[in-house]
Amino acid sequence: MSEIIHTTYYHSPVGILKISGTEYYISEVSFFDKIQKAEVKKKNLPPLLIHCVEQLIQYFYGERKQFDLAIHQNGTVFQQKVWNTLMIIPFGKTQSYLELARKYGDVKAIRAVGTANGKNKVAIIVPCHRVIGSNRELIGYAGGLWRKKWLLEHEAKFAHGVQTLF
Repeated sequence: MSEIIHTTYYHSPVGILKISGTEYYISEVSFFDKIQKAEVKKKNLPPLLIHCVEQLIQYFYGERKQFDLAIHQNGTVFQQKVWNTLMIIPFGKTQSYLELARKYGDVKAIRAVGTANGKNKVAIIVPCHRVIGSNRELIGYAGGLWRKKWLLEHEAKFAHGVQTLF
């Protein structure tokens, strides 16, 4: 198995996305403010990274509601379980941190669930942006609340024909 990490960038409607992974899995999709010319590595990208960019483009055009990519991120057993729980939140829907803790199986773990959610390194594909406050307010997002709002409104528009949520 190749453990060489490849990186590319995609200029999305919510800013630059840094996409990293091996030929076997995607390990990172994160928001990036600026690219240094030395960081641009587009030669010899594994097909999986190209496929990831294609799926993200389809997502932003409203043509893809679910991703079909092998992903891997290092984390504790608890974090892995939370990230797997995020994967079952449907496109165009939201859940509160409390609901996520309930799905995890322990409402007392709400803060730990929030922390694990915040450590997700595979934005959009592992849809941590779909988690909101119990009062239905937008709270916490590593990419910034404006991006969270944009992603949720984008999904609502294509899922339900709704223009704005917040």
